[in-house]
Amino acid sequence: MKALLTGAGGQVAAALMAAQPPGWSVIALTRDDLDIGDARAVALALASHRPDVVFNTAAFTAVDRAQGEADAAWRVNRDGAGHVAKAAARFGARMVHLSTDFVFDGRSGRAYRPGDPAAPLNVYGASKLAGEAAVAAAAPEALIVRTAWVYSAHGANFLTTMLGLMAGEGDVRVVADQIGAPTSAASLAAALWDLAMGRAAGIRHYSDAGVASWYDFAQAIGEEAFAAGLLARAPRVVPITTQDRPTPATRPAFSLLDSSATWALLGRPAPHWRTALRETLAGMAQQS
Repeated sequence: MKALLTGAGGQVAAALMAAQPPGWSVIALTRDDLDIGDARAVALALASHRPDVVFNTAAFTAVDRAQGEADAAWRVNRDGAGHVAKAAARFGARMVHLSTDFVFDGRSGRAYRPGDPAAPLNVYGASKLAGEAAVAAAAPEALIVRTAWVYSAHGANFLTTMLGLMAGEGDVRVVADQIGAPTSAASLAAALWDLAMGRAAGIRHYSDAGVASWYDFAQAIGEEAFAAGLLARAPRVVPITTQDRPTPATRPAFSLLDSSATWALLGRPAPHWRTALRETLAGMAQQS
């Protein structure tokens, strides 16, 4: 069996490659290898490789930059997703597409379920929601997985950013009034493989278990990294409000995803986010 990954330079694609099941071969295409905004290039790639499954992890994920570079965000997140879905349908490949909690406005009083109304607050969320629609229209049997707050030991993400800041001598100031669930790229990748092999379809939610603010997540990173020997001192994390640190893109104050239906389909719950964080940091400590 053969899988093709778009966006192979990103952390989710790296985790998918690390979790490659026995009997599968993986074609990993970076942005330099394949620009998904180019419909002809996408069609040629799938015609050449003829994968059984396509994992579309390519995305314009710079949330604040998207506000000023909307055309680029829409080209990748909406148009590119549609190109991949059309080519997958044309050449008989199952499509797995990643989306985001930012399709919601954060005003819910409970965790968001897949069928809840979407109302994105920024260009990134709007372009990803449009991408979901483009995928569903082109490949009705596609699997669309919304996830949230993804991190790993590699690349630019909240974990690696915090570790860099915490290695300094000053306090680290982190927003405490945005709520969600940190999700390990390794946990997400394992779920994506199992869902793909189980031929899951439609919109699904997947994040690690538990609830946290960005401040909670940062505090846990400092504590666990210090315990693992990755930091020379336990950092001081200072909670601030969203108003204390304004950004170009408005973010949802509450974007917790209800992943219970996906966990039931998988036959297992996701790990608690702090457990997954501890395992990620333990792996980093072993390699340091």
